[in-house]
Amino acid sequence: MTSKPPPVSEVEVLSPEQCWGLLRGVSVGRLAVWVTDHPDIFPVNYKVDHGTLVFRTGEGTKLHAALGETPVALEADGVDQDSGIAWSVVVKGEAAGLKLTQELLDTVGLLLFPWRAGRKDVFVRIVPASITGRRFTVTTPLTWWSPLDDAPRAGLE
Repeated sequence: MTSKPPPVSEVEVLSPEQCWGLLRGVSVGRLAVWVTDHPDIFPVNYKVDHGTLVFRTGEGTKLHAALGETPVALEADGVDQDSGIAWSVVVKGEAAGLKLTQELLDTVGLLLFPWRAGRKDVFVRIVPASITGRRFTVTTPLTWWSPLDDAPRAGLE
């Protein structure tokens, strides 16, 4: 049985070690890349591997943008429903496709299983330039309630 972190009254800045520990506990993050003239975000299944993150993908926008000249970012988060403590970690760095046979063989043992079917035979490693994280208590919805919350909604919502 794991112990729960103590309640957090303010935003707690996490150490890199704490960030890596939290990243190991989840497998889905959001990959932020630069595509031509705008940012884009893709969900990815990833694994922590020796101080880096590895994910699988196939040909397409995500792969070409990740392997471009612009750095990438990956954000993952979670919340403990019992304690109301949430966390968020952001890794920023360079992404590179794995090409060496030994590197590819090593990543097969990571058991990366994308959610979506199809060819996902390219392994990409994000080498961090920075890793930051924070932990905080989730505020109850009543904190933010106002009379406008009961107002009729527009048809497009």
